[in-house]
Amino acid sequence: MPLPTRTSLLRPFSALITLVVSATNAAEISGSIIDAATGEPVAARLTIESADGKTRYLAETAGRPGLASSVPYEKQRGEKSVEIHTALSPDPFRAELPPGKYRLTASRGPEYRPDTVEIEVPTDEKAEIEPVTLTVRRWIDMAQRGWFSGDVHCHLTPDELRTVLPAADLNVTFPLTSWVSDTTHKPTENNKYEGETPRPFLVRVDDTHVFWPVNTEYEIGTHEGERHLLGAIFALHHEAPLGFAVPPVGPMVKAARKQGAILDLDKHSWPWSMMLPAIGAVDLYEVTNNHLWQTEFFFNRWNQEYVPDYMEIPRNEKGEFDEPGWIDFGLQNWYALLNCDLRLAPSAGTASGVHPVPLGFGRVYVRMPDRTFDFDEWLDGLKAGRSFVTTGPMLFLTVNEAHPGSQIAWDPDSDAAQGSEDEGDGVPVIVRVECERPIEKLELVVNGDIVPLEIGGPIGARAAHSAMARTRVKVERSSWIAARVFTKTDEGRPRFAHTAPVRLEVKGKPLRPRSLEANYLVDRVKAEI
Repeated sequence: MPLPTRTSLLRPFSALITLVVSATNAAEISGSIIDAATGEPVAARLTIESADGKTRYLAETAGRPGLASSVPYEKQRGEKSVEIHTALSPDPFRAELPPGKYRLTASRGPEYRPDTVEIEVPTDEKAEIEPVTLTVRRWIDMAQRGWFSGDVHCHLTPDELRTVLPAADLNVTFPLTSWVSDTTHKPTENNKYEGETPRPFLVRVDDTHVFWPVNTEYEIGTHEGERHLLGAIFALHHEAPLGFAVPPVGPMVKAARKQGAILDLDKHSWPWSMMLPAIGAVDLYEVTNNHLWQTEFFFNRWNQEYVPDYMEIPRNEKGEFDEPGWIDFGLQNWYALLNCDLRLAPSAGTASGVHPVPLGFGRVYVRMPDRTFDFDEWLDGLKAGRSFVTTGPMLFLTVNEAHPGSQIAWDPDSDAAQGSEDEGDGVPVIVRVECERPIEKLELVVNGDIVPLEIGGPIGARAAHSAMARTRVKVERSSWIAARVFTKTDEGRPRFAHTAPVRLEVKGKPLRPRSLEANYLVDRVKAEI
């Protein structure tokens, strides 16, 4: 049976073209996406593109009447930043394609290896086309190890998430069902989100894929309709629409926290961003934010005036930074906050639903020691920093056997600080990384200083690449230690992971802020005042 006539997007990178795909010369293809471990159909994302990579197509599910579902995703920024795919329930799919050669790719988040199949649609309309089978293979099971993932910046609707969340194999998200952008607007009166106000109950797609439906974004860009850029802050996990306009921020934050919310700093580079941690208005810092996409990097001029000279971020003659520069800017900004004892836990947000990026491309993994998923415990762990963020690699850190989010008392003169002649004295640190791409750099971050680690041989994981590093770090005063790793795609794009810090408290010797960093943060606040 032919698909119903509909409009689909064919996107050459040089232009945006809308075309009716269900033409008389189009043929129907069908297929399934299978989990290699179970042999059963699995929810996943499907990308269909022409052999030259210039044109994308959407698919639909074709099974279980009333239960099968598909969510098309079509976003583009500029000529090259394109994300077009279909999230599918675990059912057969179908699509209509004109004659030609195509690549079909099934993916299911970073824990699975995607599968790509090439097909050809013949010009002969009577020719039979065999069904396509794509098989995704898990290379790491983070839930089995007690790690569960989340994306804190989501603009997909609750209805869409029932399909998209399992297709991304993302455990937790927070759809922003309240959204205002003017200093005079209240979510209770001026909501940009067009759906109904959801009830404050956890929505369980299944036992390990859930979302909390009542969340608010204040993305302030105007005052009484006139441009006045301030920035964005998210109130996640509250119970009722917030009846406050911002600024002032304080009353909104107080009311949101009274309802059980945690507050997320969207991006470090907004004009008001450094004011928010200074007044205690945020709990989370998006280490991987909504300018990091699977597709091409786009925002190379975003608030570039806030990049301080001391960070030494490379920029071209126009002042533009590249993707590694944007990542470095965000990390160094976070380190400055941590060094001033502003203890923001790392988070990850994509803004999927607005930007050309799949839900959960950047995600935060939260550790749950008993290896059983519980939403409330996950939320507590997110706020406490029992976590790492990633756009691909999986990264694990212990400091004196303590995991990220821990705070431990440390005596630099204790027996525990005495190492061997080869390793030297200091706190013992172990870092492990497992990933699908070659490891470019594995590093410790000690109070913002970068300590390169030697990348040893593989550690016997199923991952294509893995390594473990053991070292000792000399700690004489209160400090924090985190780990980070960088890899690259075949096209040279950065993929990275970063742990939350472990804090070491040395009695009588507090962590000292650095004047350059403290002055930078003060200057950011003064500039906005």
